[in-house]
Amino acid sequence: MQANLVGLTAASIPDPPVTFTEALVRRAQNGDGEAFAELIEEQYDRIYRTAWRWCGNGHDAEDIAQDVCVRIGQAIHGFDGRSAFSSWVYRITLNMVRDWQRAGQRRSAHADAYAEIVPTAEAPAQEDAATGSQLWSAVRSLPDKQRDAVLLVYAEGLSHAEAAAIMGIKEPTVSFHVHEARKTLRGLL
Repeated sequence: MQANLVGLTAASIPDPPVTFTEALVRRAQNGDGEAFAELIEEQYDRIYRTAWRWCGNGHDAEDIAQDVCVRIGQAIHGFDGRSAFSSWVYRITLNMVRDWQRAGQRRSAHADAYAEIVPTAEAPAQEDAATGSQLWSAVRSLPDKQRDAVLLVYAEGLSHAEAAAIMGIKEPTVSFHVHEARKTLRGLL
């Protein structure tokens, strides 16, 4: 067994390859404005879509997305790479949405417009707009943790493990929140 390990040291194990996003992050952290612009361009649709699903209208989602981009610029030097950059961006987006919700900006006046705006091509074409509007309106009325879990898992298509990392909780807790949300939604719809 030891014969097979001869010559293998920690120094001989290559580092994993750096992804394009990781390279952009490093460049942006070193003050490269073009790299930062590329990062924002790469992430912007996801930021906007996430904000839109949480708040339900395009104007507020645009404001939140712009605030998220500013926050990323202010905080990028603090990104340490322990999580995926996209997870870090999700966390910032969720925090900005919560700040927006706490500020009490008008959201209900635009709830009806939610059904008319399709955020991504992933939305099923056959879904009735009124039913979709009712569903997402009900999701937005869930308690924070349940809403976050449902939107990350179902709207963003993340695994329970990915959602847990973003929410800063354990994977079984995400499963519990999703389960409780489904029970609540059955009662609401």
